[in-house]
Amino acid sequence: MSRIYLSPPHMSPDERRLLLDAFDSNWIAPLGPHVDGFEAELAAYVGMKHAAALSSGTAALHLALLLAEVQPGDVVLCSSFTFAATANAIRYVGAEPVFIDSTDEDWCMDPELLQAAIRSEHAAGHTIAAVIAVDLYGLMPDYDALEAICTEHGIPLIEDAAEALGSRRNGRAAGSFGRCAAFSFNGNKIITTSGGGMLVSSDPSLVERARYLATQARDPVPYYQHQVVGYNYRLSNLLAAIGRGQLSHLDEKIATRRRIYQRYADALGELPGFSMMPIPQEVEPNRWLSCLEIDPTAAGIDHESIRLHLEADGIESRSLWKPMHQQPVFEGCRSYLNGVSDRLFRTGLCLPSGSSLTDPDQNRVVERLLSTPGLAR
Repeated sequence: MSRIYLSPPHMSPDERRLLLDAFDSNWIAPLGPHVDGFEAELAAYVGMKHAAALSSGTAALHLALLLAEVQPGDVVLCSSFTFAATANAIRYVGAEPVFIDSTDEDWCMDPELLQAAIRSEHAAGHTIAAVIAVDLYGLMPDYDALEAICTEHGIPLIEDAAEALGSRRNGRAAGSFGRCAAFSFNGNKIITTSGGGMLVSSDPSLVERARYLATQARDPVPYYQHQVVGYNYRLSNLLAAIGRGQLSHLDEKIATRRRIYQRYADALGELPGFSMMPIPQEVEPNRWLSCLEIDPTAAGIDHESIRLHLEADGIESRSLWKPMHQQPVFEGCRSYLNGVSDRLFRTGLCLPSGSSLTDPDQNRVVERLLSTPGLAR
């Protein structure tokens, strides 16, 4: 039987049409009219005024830290429960990541731990240059609390919205919090350009500076002159054309992923020891991935047994993120923990969730999962 992937790209004829338009126009790379269009359309979608299309979400995070003037030796407080790119970007600028644990309510940064971390780090004489809060699996943290804390202490807040395009909290779109936000269009995201990202902000000077740095920091003179170190981070016109086609179908993709999540919830939610990811009343998630926790004592099996059983039938699933404070590369970094992300990594599983997932294939996932040896019923 064909392999079922976790979250594969899902293309339509619109992406092909726009890609061929870019190809036929000979606007291949770099930049071009589709880059301009993609930036304007995505900024409008998330309710921000300005956007810079980039080569990756990691590039967007790196530039966001540079725009915050983070210096070598500074501290950047960061969600521990995230993908490594978030913390890697902190290392790119020579800063020290300090990790903050999650809440049970939304799996995202715990505001109380953030407040405690800021006070402790300041008391130790450390300079906190920025806070990066991460939107996880389409969920979003309590930004009212996080923004208030960062404002109180005069610390720039950066939103890592790589997993949350299309999500909303209290009516505000993911990507509209903090001084700037980063999106990813990697192949497994809810929309993809194969590789790519976007930095968005309401501050035009920040985005203008991001574009400058992302284009090798070339000065506006009729020859190649550079006063600062720049980066080759801009998105090509070809990939931006794909992104415009993808963005035009984003609401459909969100609706489909929400239906997929609900079918899993209906089929698995009543099993002993199984619990679907939490959905705070304030959050309208994009359901990028359908995730659940499995309590091995009540369920009779652990999440790794299920993963291996699914894999044996050609079905991809994945553990939830391994927290950054557990990663060997960040050994020795300070962390403010409450045990939530450790538990989520120990018990959590992501199921196939792509918007191209058919009903028969989802039935196959559920039936295979329910046949895992040792599962309590």
